Amino acid sequence: MTKSPFPEGFLWGGAVAANQCEGAYLEDGKGLSPVDLLPSVEEGRWEAALNPKKALETTYNYYPSHESIDFYHRYKEDIALFAEMGFKSFRLSISWPRIFPNGDDATPNEAGLEFYDRVFAECAKYGIEPVVTINHFDTPVELFKKYGGWKNRKCIDFYLNFCDVIFKRYKGQVKYWMTFNEINMILHLPFFGGGIDVNGEANPEEVKYQAAHHQLVASAMATKLAHEIDPENQVGCMLAAGTTYAFSCDPKDVWKALEADREGYFFIDVQARGYYPSYSKRFFKENNINLVIEDGDLDVLKNHTVDYVAFSYYSSRLTSADPEVMKETEGNVFATLRNPNLEASEWGWQIDPLGLRITMNAIYDRYQKPLFVVENGLGAVDTVEADGSINDDYRIDYMREHVREMGEAIEDGVDLIGYTPWGCIDLVSAGSGEMKKRYGFIYVDRDNEGKGTLNRSKKKSFDWYKKVIESNGSDLA
Repeated sequence: MTKSPFPEGFLWGGAVAANQCEGAYLEDGKGLSPVDLLPSVEEGRWEAALNPKKALETTYNYYPSHESIDFYHRYKEDIALFAEMGFKSFRLSISWPRIFPNGDDATPNEAGLEFYDRVFAECAKYGIEPVVTINHFDTPVELFKKYGGWKNRKCIDFYLNFCDVIFKRYKGQVKYWMTFNEINMILHLPFFGGGIDVNGEANPEEVKYQAAHHQLVASAMATKLAHEIDPENQVGCMLAAGTTYAFSCDPKDVWKALEADREGYFFIDVQARGYYPSYSKRFFKENNINLVIEDGDLDVLKNHTVDYVAFSYYSSRLTSADPEVMKETEGNVFATLRNPNLEASEWGWQIDPLGLRITMNAIYDRYQKPLFVVENGLGAVDTVEADGSINDDYRIDYMREHVREMGEAIEDGVDLIGYTPWGCIDLVSAGSGEMKKRYGFIYVDRDNEGKGTLNRSKKKSFDWYKKVIESNGSDLA
């Protein structure tokens, strides 16, 4: 067996989000999350996500998040399975509306706090380090209705109140935090990313970037607060990442690719470097974006940068400056050209393991802060055989090559804290609301219509990943 490039104490694990796995959507005093308003794809999920006022006014037949995979009642069983795989870490999120049902409540919901007490105690029992996302597409719907979500600066105070409660409550139980999941998604899915609706706005881009400024200030202030409450706390930012390639060696294509990557780096430049990047001035000017920046905001950003940079990586992207070429772009949240050198998943996500190494090197070169790969994986349709087995060799192949490239990036000199592949147990897809788009090492008996026993069973990849962790990444066979 070859020597592992992965350092001692590397945080192997898996990742989920409250709004995609917990269910119990109104239980024990929980308020509504944005995802709780969204139906299945068949009933118009994307339309509802992009037009939240319509989602609020419409009653749909089926809401996938309302029960989801019922992690709320089955967390002990699920964490025991994670422990059996050998998890060193478990990335999860705390549902903001489970703690503050309306977002602006005077006092937190004790039943919600007690639920996460139990979850963290279960993790501690097995020596699993929780990695907690504070806001994972979970801004309370009441803040959207009452204040317009993150376009309103008052959300900073509501968020910091939430942070203060959970930092104090879980001191000594949680060390690793992330302020916002995929913070750049506010540009692409504003209702998910910021609880905002830009329909009817004179300048939607200005509204999105103003909301982003509020989140960036909130992130810096939360980082400050976390360090004050417990100096052991490590606070990270989180980016939906994936390097953009130029379609050709035409310099115009190269420039277009650079601009595409900057769109995401913009947020992390602020969170990791502490200031708005130089290129943002021209972008704001040309797009008539005039941010309201209050006294003290820039000092807060400068003085309270993050400890590490976390990111999701599923695929690379491809772009061109030629409008005719760009007509061929494929869907998903990030429009991309089809790369002829890559295979694609059943959902059109292009599989590019080397792209992970490229992305890791690009991010580390830029920030020189420890990295954490907190999402990566293959969404696929899994078949349960007559004997109950689930032979997801395609998932093993995907994971193997990505883990190998992570090892190469470490050899390149990248400082990597850990790896928590997405949907370590099957859960509801954020975008499509589907169950058949499965990522997990653990199968959940649930279909797109909400039918099934919710019973858990191990896939072939379960044992493979267990071996990877046991060998600290040296045995990938």
